[in-house]
Amino acid sequence: MAARAIASTTISFGLVTLPVKVYSAGQPSAQVSFNMIHEECGSRVRRQYVCPKCDDVVEGDDIVKGYEFAKGQYVLFSPEELAAIETPKTEGIEIDEFVPVEQVDPVYFDRAYYLGPDKAGGRAYRLLAKALQETGRAAIAKYATRGKAYVVMLIARDGLIVMEQLHYADEVRPVSEVPLEDGDVKKPELELAKQLVSASSSEEFDASKYHDEVREQMLEMIQRKVEGEEISAAPVAVEAQPQIIDLMAALKASLAERKPAARAAKKPAARKKNAKKKAASR
Repeated sequence: MAARAIASTTISFGLVTLPVKVYSAGQPSAQVSFNMIHEECGSRVRRQYVCPKCDDVVEGDDIVKGYEFAKGQYVLFSPEELAAIETPKTEGIEIDEFVPVEQVDPVYFDRAYYLGPDKAGGRAYRLLAKALQETGRAAIAKYATRGKAYVVMLIARDGLIVMEQLHYADEVRPVSEVPLEDGDVKKPELELAKQLVSASSSEEFDASKYHDEVREQMLEMIQRKVEGEEISAAPVAVEAQPQIIDLMAALKASLAERKPAARAAKKPAARKKNAKKKAASR
């Protein structure tokens, strides 16, 4: 089933303007959501806004937006004033610079989108995608749409341009704010840890190996409930308390568990290699 575009925009780099369509990279149907229901009659309840001062329900027509400039003090804005504030000078994706892909820290990643060429944009689209892929660079751009401005990164993957919406620098917490305990790294422990990493390593990431087990369990239990079955809560695992462990012993035990699996994974590859050698010798 072909993806459906959620927006249309343009990419500007130099004097080139490229029309593109924006597609969501995620699947919105993946999330399991519940509604709020009145237990007595089974009807879905509505959310209402209540004024605590007047102790009354406020209808939508009587609600305006306001900004709290001091404690308990608000300046109010009309829809026209909000439109003037929120409307960007220009809309579209304006490339500002090109940087090596590996220089963008993943901590800045927020949300990914796919970009596809719009009408008459195929040639310029393929040109930009190929340029990005062959130079190993990412385009850093400003993206304004629907009254909001974002900083985004454009990268090429197999001929497709992927747009990664980024956090602004002031939205990312500095690593210095995370407390770290002091501790010495001993060489024997480090060597074992590196062996454990090696034994658990793969040459490429296969996303299909991982799936949302909690979501699958939820859907299964929901279906059972639909079919009239009563559902009992599963025993809650007691949270493990932090313990002082023998780090060397734990690393050795972990490595011993991983080695058989690593050997089993390497056997098929070794067989293929040997088969190729035999075929070449004939």
